[in-house]
Amino acid sequence: MTVAVQRIAVMGAGSWGTTFAKVLADAGRDVVLWARRAEVADAVQREHGNPDYLPGVTLPASLQATACAKEALDGVDAVVFAVPSQTLRENLSDWHKSMPPEATLISLAKGVELTSLKRMSEVVIDVTAVSSDQVVVISGPNLAREIAAEQPTASVVACTDHDRAVAVQRACGTPYFRPYTNTDVIGCELGGACKNVIALACGVAAGLGYGDNTLATLITRGLAEMGRLGAALGADPMTFAGLAGLGDLVATCSSPLSRNRSFGYRLGVGDTLEQAQQSTHGQVAEGVKSCSSIQQLATRCGVEVPITDGVRRVCYGGQSSRQMAAELLGRAHKPE
Repeated sequence: MTVAVQRIAVMGAGSWGTTFAKVLADAGRDVVLWARRAEVADAVQREHGNPDYLPGVTLPASLQATACAKEALDGVDAVVFAVPSQTLRENLSDWHKSMPPEATLISLAKGVELTSLKRMSEVVIDVTAVSSDQVVVISGPNLAREIAAEQPTASVVACTDHDRAVAVQRACGTPYFRPYTNTDVIGCELGGACKNVIALACGVAAGLGYGDNTLATLITRGLAEMGRLGAALGADPMTFAGLAGLGDLVATCSSPLSRNRSFGYRLGVGDTLEQAQQSTHGQVAEGVKSCSSIQQLATRCGVEVPITDGVRRVCYGGQSSRQMAAELLGRAHKPE
């Protein structure tokens, strides 16, 4: 099946939504960016910038912006959802009647919904009643600031319909943004959601003063957690060795640009949850919410996720960062 992806609405003008809109415009697509606040839309439209989220970045003159969702969605071939995972359902409830019925629906959100324990593609299907082969997810080592600066990166475009994935791949490929396709939507989404929680743990470790050995240990054992949960839910284990798994995990756990790592660092130095929130400058650290839903999902599947559970206890169970570290290190010895 040939899928046309030329006119695209990007719903959400945060750092990643704005950056991905830039990628699409640089790839030659007709892109309109929806912003919740009119002043953000005006800055993009008139000044070709988004100083609130990407200060100093010049956006393509061809990139259009609006604060009217209905206007953004009119006649598009594809809709990109770039809002926080826990707000996706509510936003879709407002948007879906304005979306063309045959449009390709693309999720950038990385999380597991708290109330339903569903992945973002499942939330999209729930609200819009489209078939699964109409929904695409994009995941990978995608730190927005670096991509906005046109530093080279790669990502994964995942859809159960390979042809649709290829169409989106063509729509977003640029000299600095290299997309690969995959049909394992489950694995790509779980990788994107779980890595945020592991990044929180890595930030906690850094805040406690631990070094690279600890970081490497958490990344590796975190990858094992992701793989176990993915296998239980029907993902391809090899997906976690790719860009949507290990690639995204390394970038998010290692970079000071990572909101989740930065948030975890503040917890590690002793900040409260509320104080740590200030370190993300009002942007969402997805792992703070997803640690709870992922832990519940793992419990439902009978899968052990000790790092995720440790992060959950620090965020919501009153446990200190040092107690979490001691409990993880004190677990029974076992084969790798």
